[in-house]
Amino acid sequence: MKEKTISLHKKKVISSFGLVFITIIWGSSFVVMKNSVSQISPIYLMAIRFSIGGLALAVIFFSRLKNINKSILWPGIVCGFWLSISYIFQTYGLKYTSASNNAFITTLYVIIVPFMNFLFYRVKIHRKSFAAAVLAVVGIGFLSLNSGIRHVNIGDVLTLVCSFCYGIQILYIDTYTKKHDPINLIIIQLPCAAIICWVLAFILEGQLSLNVFSLDLVGSIFYLGIFASAVCFSIQNIGQKYVPAGTASILLSLESVFGVMFAIALLGEPLTLRILVGFILIFIAVLLSESSKS
Repeated sequence: MKEKTISLHKKKVISSFGLVFITIIWGSSFVVMKNSVSQISPIYLMAIRFSIGGLALAVIFFSRLKNINKSILWPGIVCGFWLSISYIFQTYGLKYTSASNNAFITTLYVIIVPFMNFLFYRVKIHRKSFAAAVLAVVGIGFLSLNSGIRHVNIGDVLTLVCSFCYGIQILYIDTYTKKHDPINLIIIQLPCAAIICWVLAFILEGQLSLNVFSLDLVGSIFYLGIFASAVCFSIQNIGQKYVPAGTASILLSLESVFGVMFAIALLGEPLTLRILVGFILIFIAVLLSESSKS
């Protein structure tokens, strides 16, 4: 019995580090996305990205395809649906609001997830966890907002919808990975997200011109498809099997920290006292969320 407990603890620790690791890749993908959306429409970028990720998983885990059955088909479709919808609302929100507002409002899922978890599954909100979530949001605010959100516009509303959708996706992953193999789940999840994006891209953005593709863009898309999608979403599914949804949402919010760090390192954005305060607050939030599990 003791060996099983120790083993489970190790899995939780490794999963927590895994969730932090993928936020580093997602943080770097902000820079890649910023350069890519100037060449290709956003939803087509996501459609191709998820398609490459789905194909990569199908090749890597080819032997697992025979294990796909009806019991896991619906959970994979549900997770893929909420993944694609959250990204679409975030992208369209970005068209009508500032990047800083978009980044801040998106990560409000840190606060939303614990309340959704309570409403849907009656999971108690621990005081430490709630305090960590609030600290994380304040820290993200320091990182993202230069002058605050003075006027709410349609872009802010769309981004808030994205935050709710991503929160729902986190909860569904938390639920389904307890019952199903996380890898089998992602094998369905990514192609489903790709199909939804392809359909909506054709409807909303018209026909895709092949002239937009350059060597740099192809390289960026493969980075987003292989690493930011296939690798990261697989690790997220595996990690959430052992890490509670509320804690996972706080760890995933580190994406904003690494996004800023890569913007400073690669895009030459300045490092200010405000950003340092944001880093410290989010770091404290992560420590607090981890201590709440003990």
